[in-house]
Amino acid sequence: MKQVIIIEDESTAVEKLVAMLQHVDPLIEVVASLESVKETLDWLAKNQKPDLAFVDVQLSDDTSFEIFKQQEISFPVIFTTAYDEYIMESFEYNSIDYLLKPIQEDRLRKALEKVKKLETHFLQHKFNQIFEQGTINNQTFKRRFLVKKGVDYVSVNTKDIAYFFTEYKIVFLRDKKGDKYIIDKTLTELEQELDPDNFFRANRKYLVNIEAIEKFKSDNGKIALQISPATNEEVTVSKENAPNFRKWIEG
Repeated sequence: MKQVIIIEDESTAVEKLVAMLQHVDPLIEVVASLESVKETLDWLAKNQKPDLAFVDVQLSDDTSFEIFKQQEISFPVIFTTAYDEYIMESFEYNSIDYLLKPIQEDRLRKALEKVKKLETHFLQHKFNQIFEQGTINNQTFKRRFLVKKGVDYVSVNTKDIAYFFTEYKIVFLRDKKGDKYIIDKTLTELEQELDPDNFFRANRKYLVNIEAIEKFKSDNGKIALQISPATNEEVTVSKENAPNFRKWIEG
């Protein structure tokens, strides 16, 4: 799922764009609709950066280029406007595409396809260095996961995850609030995508966030973990893996 913000001061234009995005790609989540340079700068200072922004050039208090002059923007942008005079300037500010109003659905679809293609290309060439995604030793770790909730899909930030576990050959994610979701990945795949400083493979059934471990104790060479939210079974680290756990927990 992509988390998207829309920077646009015309409510009708926002409503039309949201409806069009939901039709083109139902996995897109519009997390904020912002009307001015000031409101956008305030939002960016307090929230996690989005995956993509749709930005009208002319806002109520200034042109949107002022946002980029005052704030370092590290996510891709698609500009939207009724005028074509800003096209060249827009490409100075992370612009992936430039959509003229009224926006046509097929043109929007092509712009989103361009974003996906560029993401794939940059990921293969250290995409993190271009869009400044968090890295450790040149490896990019997941910032959020797409999970299933009933018939719907939602995005969960990695920092909000307590642990992953398997049950009846299905992999689940439990967040720090205790909510449980199905995730379409194996624990081995997840282990490769997560920061090893924060997550530990306790055993074949559990992959645990260090912040979820309240305490632990030795038990005949094994290590018994008490994690929160509580589990329905005891979570233990084997005698063979115990030294690795102690080294990991000590940092």
